[in-house]
Amino acid sequence: MTNLGPAPSTGSPLVASGLTKVYGTDHTATHALAGVSLTVSPGESVAIMGPSGSGKTTLLHCLAGILKPTSGAVSWRGEDLTTLSEGRRTALRRQDFGFVFQSGQLLPELPAVENAALPLMLAGTPRAEATQVAAAWLAHLGLAGMEQRRPGELSGGQAQRVAIARALVGSPGVVFADEPTGALDQGTGAEVLSVLTTAVEASGAALVIVTHDAGVARYCSRTVTMRDGRISGEFHAAPAQQASPQAQVPDGATRAAMAAHPANGSPAAQHDPTQGAAR
Repeated sequence: MTNLGPAPSTGSPLVASGLTKVYGTDHTATHALAGVSLTVSPGESVAIMGPSGSGKTTLLHCLAGILKPTSGAVSWRGEDLTTLSEGRRTALRRQDFGFVFQSGQLLPELPAVENAALPLMLAGTPRAEATQVAAAWLAHLGLAGMEQRRPGELSGGQAQRVAIARALVGSPGVVFADEPTGALDQGTGAEVLSVLTTAVEASGAALVIVTHDAGVARYCSRTVTMRDGRISGEFHAAPAQQASPQAQVPDGATRAAMAAHPANGSPAAQHDPTQGAAR
């Protein structure tokens, strides 16, 4: 059954407590996280900002169960992610979390609809049902008619829309986005942010975006700043200050014109989503 409505809310926040992450030992040790505590409430959008090396991507990876912290805990729906086996964390990432990375990280040999349906198929959903749900999300995100295009046949903005569909097909509780517009030009990046924030809000999921760009953070209801592995500041956006994703979503004609623009012609780069360097 195709369902683009909000995911059932469990009322469970994502809670990080006293996270540390140390790479190396002794005099070569690098403290990527130095005691970070953070709560992300259901349906909330949070931007994590900071310069390169501040620990923001390491924090995202710990929150999402990609990395185990050196110490501390990450609580989600009654489980501490730091105590789970790799197999259980993998299943949780597939079932409860969605991901949008900087370069889309789509599989080049699969068409858009199968890239978007991949989390469902990996979770055991029959292919026909999974692709039906994925096709509905692609249409919802302005990609109707592009279901059979492979990543190399899509613009960067279109590829990121496929990545957004992939992140949302499983009705996740939290969507994590790591520099989701970093590989896009400014105009396409603004369009993708509008689509991302609107779609995640409509799904009922929480959104955590890692960025170094204050313009990206404006799309979120709360911004957390990091420096030297610690949270250095936090503020909530006033309604007048937060960007309005709904108002900025282009209509079909505008999307078509933007998709045809030469600036959007280069496909997103592909690489392993879990092998990015911690920042």
